[in-house]
Amino acid sequence: MADKQISLPAKLINGGIAGLIGVTCVFPIDLAKTRLQNQQNGQRMYTSMSDCLIKTIRSEGYFGMYRGAAVNLTLVTPEKAIKLAANDFFRHHLSKDGKKLTLLREMLAGCGAGTCQVIVTTPMEMLKIQLQDAGRIAAQKKLMAAQTQLSSSSAAGSAEPVVETRTTATQITRELLRTKGITGLYKGLGATLLRDVPFSIVYFPLFANLNKLGQKDPNVKAPFYVSFLSGCVAGSTAAVAVNPCDVIKTRLQSLQRGVNEDTYSGILDCTKKIWQKEGPMAFLKGAYCRALVIAPLFGIAQVVYFIGIAEFLLDMLPKHRA
Repeated sequence: MADKQISLPAKLINGGIAGLIGVTCVFPIDLAKTRLQNQQNGQRMYTSMSDCLIKTIRSEGYFGMYRGAAVNLTLVTPEKAIKLAANDFFRHHLSKDGKKLTLLREMLAGCGAGTCQVIVTTPMEMLKIQLQDAGRIAAQKKLMAAQTQLSSSSAAGSAEPVVETRTTATQITRELLRTKGITGLYKGLGATLLRDVPFSIVYFPLFANLNKLGQKDPNVKAPFYVSFLSGCVAGSTAAVAVNPCDVIKTRLQSLQRGVNEDTYSGILDCTKKIWQKEGPMAFLKGAYCRALVIAPLFGIAQVVYFIGIAEFLLDMLPKHRA
């Protein structure tokens, strides 16, 4: 890719546009991933991604698949913008000598990008998970109530139906700020770092090297389809690699639990309980969903980012004013 300097505003706009397009396309799969990761043995509501999506549509309607999407669409712009722009920033400063970046320096740049993005990622994921998993918990309570009512059908009267009280991201935010302060929104920060830093360390060097394979000339950008495929392959690879950390993060950030589900005091406690009660394969829950989410998300993100929509728009502004 050419070494021409791209302004920081352009990088941020590109990252934001990329995030918005990507999230809109893959959010239902992300919802299925969250619900599959949160359900524990003995309380399984869903058997697979398709089963989860079908049951969600039946019980919550089509838009039930987009619960929590508003939070993501609001915060994904700064999150993706920070991630992509920070990686470019660190790559630029690590290659000041004009030499090609070594693999170690590429990994350091990715590490810096992953560390920077958690400023936005942690509260975004925190709020999104509550909204995404609310339907699963409500469905579980309804099932338990129906079973209880069936077992006591001979008794006088009937059990009151379980009514789901829908909360919004704003309500959750206000309650967390009121009870726990700003730290309430950053619950699971350590687990988020544990996921996002290794993800970026794997993703960015892998993408950069795959993308270079499609460049006929070092000073010419690779075709858009090469950037797309490189983003898909690098994204899905990194996503599966860090899925155990994502399972831990999802469990720690869930404020509400289903019937008889474990609570956790921290990363080590969560890891221990999952290993002992659900087995090592539990750390791969939702891995294929996450790969399906991340692959097109980062494929689309890299295409938008490398096409440089923002540079075109910013370049047109002076001409338009003239």
